[in-house]
Amino acid sequence: MSTPSSPPVPGERAERSASLGYSVNRLDRRAEHRDDADYLAGLAASPKARSVVLRGDVPVLRRVAEGHDALFSPAEVADMGSVREEAFLGLDGDAPVYAALLDAPAPENDQGGDDLVAIDLRSIAMQGLLPPPMLGVLAQAKSLMHWHQRHRFCSNCGQPTRVGSAGWKRECPACEAQHFPRTDPVVIMLAVRGDRCVLGRQARFVKGVYSCLAGFLEPGETLEDAVRRELFEEAGVQTGQVRYLASQPWPFPASLMIGCVAEALADDLTVDFKELEDARWFTRDEVRSMLKGQHPDGIGCPPPIAIAHGLLRAWAEDGEDFRASRAG
Repeated sequence: MSTPSSPPVPGERAERSASLGYSVNRLDRRAEHRDDADYLAGLAASPKARSVVLRGDVPVLRRVAEGHDALFSPAEVADMGSVREEAFLGLDGDAPVYAALLDAPAPENDQGGDDLVAIDLRSIAMQGLLPPPMLGVLAQAKSLMHWHQRHRFCSNCGQPTRVGSAGWKRECPACEAQHFPRTDPVVIMLAVRGDRCVLGRQARFVKGVYSCLAGFLEPGETLEDAVRRELFEEAGVQTGQVRYLASQPWPFPASLMIGCVAEALADDLTVDFKELEDARWFTRDEVRSMLKGQHPDGIGCPPPIAIAHGLLRAWAEDGEDFRASRAG
């Protein structure tokens, strides 16, 4: 039997998810080798080994002539300070890529005085400082290192844990419990009825911005039921059919946004003002104008890196709705 080839390269596919911020990640994770000590030692010895670096939750970049770079050699990482945690993220071609968490956190958007800059991941994406594949790598690293920072002690017996599986597991030497990185699923949905959709805004949003409603998936709940529950709780929307459309890793700190379009069964809204500052119906033409930044009342929507923007574009411009796509 021949040796299996590498898996298809993520981010080079036609699905809608691949067009969203933090969603393109071309690393071959090689998860099957995370407990192979000899294999990992060979990777660590490679002269091509590089790391993305975080101080706390904040990535460290290097200013270069053409913009910014996020990859550092082992020697460069050592010069930055003590590495508290490290994890193997995957292979970029034949170059091993790691995440390194430095001991001392850095303030967000610390411009410093040399060629290094600590800048939050949202700003990196919004300002286009790095190409999409590197944003995906940083999102992977940020979520994983955030988990390590907050799970240094065993939740079963309280004793300190140690890192295993190339940074993808923590083990308790006292009770032998194993702990694995968590991802928090969040449903984000566009409720539509005819030529209108429901959008809401929270007080923390930028002035005038409306977005899709969203909420965390609860234990024992399907995606569809979570969509129906959240729409009813936040805006009083009775929901029929629900259709999955796209997903997005959201490293703030470690969520997976699961984008859906839902069928609103009535026009009435009952807004929960503890959750939302406002919610209202918008026409398809209004949403198109919001996507272009041309709404006559100055109302806006989330930026293109966000899945909410992708859901709005899918409905308003591409004609997607809660009905399953028909074969051509």
